[in-house]
Amino acid sequence: MLVSAMAKPPKSSSEKISSPHSPQDSANPMWGGRFASGPAAIMATINTSLDVDKRLAREDVQGSMAHAEMLGAQGIIPAAAAKLIADGLNKIQDELTQGIFPFRSDIEDIHMNIEARLAELIGEAAGYLHTARSRNDQVATDFRLWIRNQIDSLDISLKELQRALINKAEAEAATIMPGFTHLQTAQPVTFGHHLLAYVEMLGRDRGRFRDARQRLNESPLGAAALAGTSFPIDCHRTARALGFSHPMANSLDAVADRDFAIEFLASASICAMHLSRFAEEIILWCSAQFQFIRLSDAFTTGSSIMPQKRNPDAAELTRAKIGRILGALTGLLMVMKGLPLTYSKDMQEDKAPTFEALDALNLIVAAVTGMVLDMEPNRDSMRAATMGGFPTATDLADWLVRKKSIPFREAHHITGRIVRLAEDKNCTLADLDLRYMQQIDSRIDQSVYDVLSIDASAKSRTSYGGTAPDNVRAAAIKARERFL
Repeated sequence: MLVSAMAKPPKSSSEKISSPHSPQDSANPMWGGRFASGPAAIMATINTSLDVDKRLAREDVQGSMAHAEMLGAQGIIPAAAAKLIADGLNKIQDELTQGIFPFRSDIEDIHMNIEARLAELIGEAAGYLHTARSRNDQVATDFRLWIRNQIDSLDISLKELQRALINKAEAEAATIMPGFTHLQTAQPVTFGHHLLAYVEMLGRDRGRFRDARQRLNESPLGAAALAGTSFPIDCHRTARALGFSHPMANSLDAVADRDFAIEFLASASICAMHLSRFAEEIILWCSAQFQFIRLSDAFTTGSSIMPQKRNPDAAELTRAKIGRILGALTGLLMVMKGLPLTYSKDMQEDKAPTFEALDALNLIVAAVTGMVLDMEPNRDSMRAATMGGFPTATDLADWLVRKKSIPFREAHHITGRIVRLAEDKNCTLADLDLRYMQQIDSRIDQSVYDVLSIDASAKSRTSYGGTAPDNVRAAAIKARERFL
């Protein structure tokens, strides 16, 4: 017969409730009677994870509350014990919130720290909490809850970065700048259009995180060590209580899986790559050679020897942080790649890189948001830079096709000869005398100058997703509707 509900609950937490497995074994306080002596000092050091996994404290309490409530509801543990456990866990949650929880370094991880603290608060009734549960499914549950919470928080931060970019893009919808291929001037674009490109990238990043969240949102709790349990637990009840969509279908997979952390790190790596690309452009734009934008003292530093320097250190550090994040992904893949089912202690190495990667990503999202809000465009420099490199050459070729019905390949060849001529005469296509162009092709007439200015070029790009200022303004409005 299962442990039955007590006829009369204890009057206080100091009263004893007989527990099927007390956490106070003398040899190994939390994991019991199998061992006659304690671990070697080096074993204690390598085995301890408290400094890392104490970040899971709130999630551990949350999971334990759901588990204890289910145990009581199912009659697996006495109702009075379930009530005591809930009261004790609530006190622990308060201690964590107030920053007064007494972490004990002599206990190897956060899960055992919380159970030990629970025993201090409510006595032997704490021993009921681990009924029908293993640290294997407990840790997997805590880690999923933590990553889910981080994704939700990160989504808010990324949305605020998109907001900053959209607002800046709308304000700079008609600001002309050179568009580059191979870092060579290609065609005129607008600064607003350029910024909106990153809004799209960040939108895909948010989508990847949402997809990862949907896949991780299933509950391992109930898998126990690896094979499930003989107690009549209700996995669906705990899944609902914790906000999971459903329990995991296979107990082996439930404790062995770290795909959710790997997918989170993969999504984080792609997001960091996008931020790194943007940071690289900020670094270029701030340089004396470009002078496209200016960052204030809030996001730059000086030189210890060169007083004239204004270094874009926030952007440079953003560019570098992908090393940590991608390294975390690679490291966890290496940890997992050779592990047989189900749990191995190797998997303790899943949290430190994930925590570090998340810290780095949060930092650079905040830094890039700050730089976007801070940056001041130098419109004159952007415009001047667009004048070089014959950025309206394609407009000339398109004009020959559209107005003179010349096949594009022939028009491309004619335009190339005209560009070479303008280069020899050290002038732009818009400044090249008509008679010189007519020497190359007599079909060219005065109306060609209507398409050779950089403003006309940008305004003409009205195709869907194009850089025309009116397009950019409309795209900014749609981006707000889609992302904010």
